[in-house]
Amino acid sequence: MSQIIRPATPDDIPRLVDLLMLDAEKRYAEDGILWKMAEDAPAQIEKALTFALTAEQQPFRQIWQVADDDGWIGGVVHSMLLPVPPIYGGSSGEPGLILPDSYAAPDAPDSTVNALLVAAEKALQEAGARIILSSYVTGEDWRKSLEAANYDPLTLYLSRTDLGDQGTPSVVRQATEEDVPGIVMRSAENRQVLFDIDPFWEINPEAGSRFSAWMTRSLTLRDRDMMVMGEHDELEGYVIAQPASRLHFPPAHDITGTGVIDDYYHLELADPAYLRDGSEGATALLRAAEAALANRGTDAAFVVCPAGWRSKIEMLEAAGYETAMLWSIKR
Repeated sequence: MSQIIRPATPDDIPRLVDLLMLDAEKRYAEDGILWKMAEDAPAQIEKALTFALTAEQQPFRQIWQVADDDGWIGGVVHSMLLPVPPIYGGSSGEPGLILPDSYAAPDAPDSTVNALLVAAEKALQEAGARIILSSYVTGEDWRKSLEAANYDPLTLYLSRTDLGDQGTPSVVRQATEEDVPGIVMRSAENRQVLFDIDPFWEINPEAGSRFSAWMTRSLTLRDRDMMVMGEHDELEGYVIAQPASRLHFPPAHDITGTGVIDDYYHLELADPAYLRDGSEGATALLRAAEAALANRGTDAAFVVCPAGWRSKIEMLEAAGYETAMLWSIKR
């Protein structure tokens, strides 16, 4: 057989559903709570593929490619142009991201994963991406290929599925509009730590005003909890617990029971190498976010953390979190 990598077409959808179900089942085997399967997983995959391959108007550019061996589809790779959040600079444009729902069949040629990876990188570059990111959950073949292609860890997604019933620590309270200036001030410190760790997190000059507007808006949203520690004019930290999004979870998975903790900072975490004064305050904020998620019926929490923020990783691991997904960057 002679393998080629080509763009996926609607005719490929039935085979891709089969491949992506196998892929999803591997994640489910890793953690059946975090990567819970949707009851109608095949239908959800088919729906997502049909939209991606046929809809004229799409919220972002995504690319599906397949490994075709004389008509037999042995693998698939999914990539996209990642919109830059408004608080970041984005001077390099939208980065390309190779998504975790990329898979090679067990009986595909050994070269399939490497071929898919190279093809995805080329397609993203042709689409305008100057920075290429990858996401990894399972698959030793993908891990080896990414490492061989010089991808370095950028962001860890750490998870915990036993959120407990400890309740909200008394030192943490719900945020109010009066807390927004303090949250914005601590957020600026958080962004500076991110940039110092890796210039990938380039700061937008208007980040402060944009983040302030978003925090004010977020206070009105009923699907999340915003919590702070300290007085209005002297906040020690803040945390936001919110629902998971499809960006991190392929369509085969049910995300209704998963929460994400992304906006999260405490003064004890200001040094990315060492925890300041232990981690009692930072841990209290984390436990408050977990309690808020548990109260909403959430089964699993995802915490987003740069791979170079050693103090934060140390605190999260001590609190029972383990890395569930890794985003890497090609230097």
